[in-house]
Amino acid sequence: MSDAASAAVSTEVDQGVAVITINRPQARNAVNGEVARGIAAALEDCDSRADVGVLVLTGGGGTFSAGMDLKGFLAGDAPMAAGRGFGGIVEKPPAKPIIAAVEGYALAGGFELVLACDLVVASEEAKFGLPEVRRGLVAGAGGLLRLPKRIPYHLAMEIALTGEHFSAARLAAAGLVNKLVPAGEALAAAKELAAKVALGGPLALAATKRVIVESADWSAAEAFGRQGEIITPVFGSKDAMEGAMAFAEKRPPVWRGE
Repeated sequence: MSDAASAAVSTEVDQGVAVITINRPQARNAVNGEVARGIAAALEDCDSRADVGVLVLTGGGGTFSAGMDLKGFLAGDAPMAAGRGFGGIVEKPPAKPIIAAVEGYALAGGFELVLACDLVVASEEAKFGLPEVRRGLVAGAGGLLRLPKRIPYHLAMEIALTGEHFSAARLAAAGLVNKLVPAGEALAAAKELAAKVALGGPLALAATKRVIVESADWSAAEAFGRQGEIITPVFGSKDAMEGAMAFAEKRPPVWRGE
């Protein structure tokens, strides 16, 4: 069942997992203004919902995303969303964990959407790349900022400077892809991974993600103090009590996100 939909982006929620799908297969799911606004709206909605613990971002029709819609760009259609940047996600990813499910191509801005996600499941036939330099452009939607932090420096440079396509297998070997699956199975595998993540309490998941993301530039002297500011409210939450009681009573916890 689709909980929310537009012409370009749809969202379905099932058992704590929200699947956000880019629906422009005729344009290889290229990102235009409508896609950016649709993803941004979906993230806002999912972050506010108590029944969503984990998100999955994917593309319909066998392709993740070929990147920015160049025809739209030339016509003045900016693929941006206020406050979230390109694709409605790269400058402000969701507070909750998000998994990219990649089939086919994830190129240019499409690859940058992947890099804005926390986990990556990819088809063995998926291809990744930052071809911007070959178009006289620069991968300014997070590709140059995030990629060197995820994989070895020289491989990041090769990807960014050559503009070539790189296999999912090579990026998996470099640690960028969590799970490789046969063609056509990326979304199903991403949902399985999401279901495992969704077993955790939503407040705990969001706080855990926040600490990992934000702590990259914390000094040793401030690290535990800043971590405490984020995690202390979780320890005092109703969900924390529920988790302890569920463990003692040998039953699954019922999370309420409070």
